Amino acid sequence: MAESSIVVDQLVKRYAGNITAVDGVSFTVEPGEIFGCLGPNGAGKSTTVQVLTTLLMPTSGRVLVAGHDVVREPVAVRWAIGVALQDVGLDPLLTAREILELQARLFRMSARAARRRADELVELVGLADAADRRIGTYSGGMRRRLDLALALVHNPRILFLDEPTTGLDPASRAEVWEEVRRLNAEGVTVFLTTQYLEEADRLAHRLAIIDHGKIVAEGTPAELKASIGGEAISVSFADRAQVARAREALAGFAERIETTGATLVVYRERAAAAVPDLVRLLDDAGLAPESIMVAQPTLDDVFLRATGSRLANGATAERAA
Repeated sequence: MAESSIVVDQLVKRYAGNITAVDGVSFTVEPGEIFGCLGPNGAGKSTTVQVLTTLLMPTSGRVLVAGHDVVREPVAVRWAIGVALQDVGLDPLLTAREILELQARLFRMSARAARRRADELVELVGLADAADRRIGTYSGGMRRRLDLALALVHNPRILFLDEPTTGLDPASRAEVWEEVRRLNAEGVTVFLTTQYLEEADRLAHRLAIIDHGKIVAEGTPAELKASIGGEAISVSFADRAQVARAREALAGFAERIETTGATLVVYRERAAAAVPDLVRLLDDAGLAPESIMVAQPTLDDVFLRATGSRLANGATAERAA
């Protein structure tokens, strides 16, 4: 069996003032995977990436990347990885071809090899037609794709993407997703941090949900959603007082009930077929909901169950009741 691309064992990172950003995190990433780390701002995702990419020293724990210890062999780790962090620092006066050739030269390629690699990469990320335009004229999605190309100059085995689509519009986000899938299909292992539920669901083969520096759930998106235990019926009312009465009326009907504001979420198997019974129970209690919707469990439901809060649009929502 191939050696794991990333092995993290009880990683802890503390800052001055006794601030713990990462608190005993452990996971592995296998070759060829897209491994996602999902969580809100301040959860510890970026700190984890910075340790794995040798930009920060761990306080304790063991971290191997491409078989190399990040503390004892940082240079070997850097040659094995490509990194695209949140802030894209690209000189707006250079062209894509110029900055790619410069990056290649920094990786000790000859001038001829650097030109050839730049040509390959602008084709790979779909920027061939804009390769000789100044970067200052690029859209957000084009800049992100160029940043991916820069991270791939030296043919790394592992690619780290720290919130690669934050701040992008939906079309640009879809462009970046397409590039990540294509790179992964060519054999690149991808470690992705994100605060977007859809991004984690659509890209990651496996996920770790991180909150307050700890991993609170891990598995494939399908496994995590299945762990919720059934389909969900979302029932909205005019006010919270009705929610409390509805929860009491449905106590024996559901496997689990959660409330958020004036909405009651009821979990049970074959939820769609059970809606008429739910309506009858609410009617017997003198309650008339404003809306009823049946849905499969989502990663947001998983996050709510694991952390007690919802993750919506990249921000942690109000703590659930």
